[in-house]
Amino acid sequence: MQAKVGKVMKEFKEGTLHSGKGGKVVKNPKQAIAIAMAEGKKAAKGKKK
Repeated sequence: MQAKVGKVMKEFKEGTLHSGKGGKVVKNPKQAIAIAMAEGKKAAKGKKK
């Protein structure tokens, strides 16, 4: 999960993080953190199985 969060925050800093598939570029750091946590949880859930 931690690696995924780091990857998403890097995308945010570069200005390439989008909200959803084909959505607008994320400009709010709080929104970027929320996306990172959600994607991290999805990645962690898939590894448990």
